Amino acid sequence: MTTHHNHPYHLVDYSPWPLTGAIGVLTLVTGMVKWFHNFNMNLLILGYIITILTMYQWWRDICREGTLQGKHTILVSKGLRWGMILFIISEIFFFISFFWAFFHSSLSPNIEIGMMWPPMSIVPFNPFQIPLLNTIILITSGITVTWAHHALMENNFTQTTQGLFITVMLGIYFTILQAYEYIEAPFTIADSIYGSTFFMATGFHGLHVMIGTIFLLICLMRHMNNHFSKNHHFGFEAAAWYWHFVDVVWLFLYISIYWWGN
Repeated sequence: MTTHHNHPYHLVDYSPWPLTGAIGVLTLVTGMVKWFHNFNMNLLILGYIITILTMYQWWRDICREGTLQGKHTILVSKGLRWGMILFIISEIFFFISFFWAFFHSSLSPNIEIGMMWPPMSIVPFNPFQIPLLNTIILITSGITVTWAHHALMENNFTQTTQGLFITVMLGIYFTILQAYEYIEAPFTIADSIYGSTFFMATGFHGLHVMIGTIFLLICLMRHMNNHFSKNHHFGFEAAAWYWHFVDVVWLFLYISIYWWGN
């Protein structure tokens, strides 16, 4: 295999991870169905193990390509940036569909739910309790991730570590509080269109917070291993963009579903 190319593109090597990833996800989804119907988690756990091992090895390979092997040239990095931008745009439209469903149902509630919003017999959350605390947590995490980014651009190793660590901790704190809120919820996903839109929108946002927290945790580990420099840290930038997107979606969720929809 040649090590020198007369072009700035990255022609990826053969990799087994897309195949093992597909097998892992297939096992995971099948295991979920089995868990729902037979209350048996064996296949689900196997699916998680395959997926997590694939994630670890695939991400390890990409980190090597971007740092030690120097395959992420300026042109490759530009392609990665556009990929991340288009991915976030697709995620925005994903959430627009939930907001569309919410406003469609709440602005003209039909007779089946008592022609009122929230529907009759639904006791909504107080927006000035846990939801407000979660809003403060996410806004603070947006500040700390920006602090970490600026520290990285100034080659301040310690402050980047501190900013990233605080952001990850705030992400975990948010997830714990949302789990507590779900446990204490006076309604379920099966309780009319209100329950459906509430849990779909806030649940998928919660999933995105967990993904973003893992993303930032990987960046923290990479930073501790000196993978980032002031000029070469797109992995961190992508995580920061994603986290800001999660922040903004939560602000819309809080204002529309928790506060206005109350």
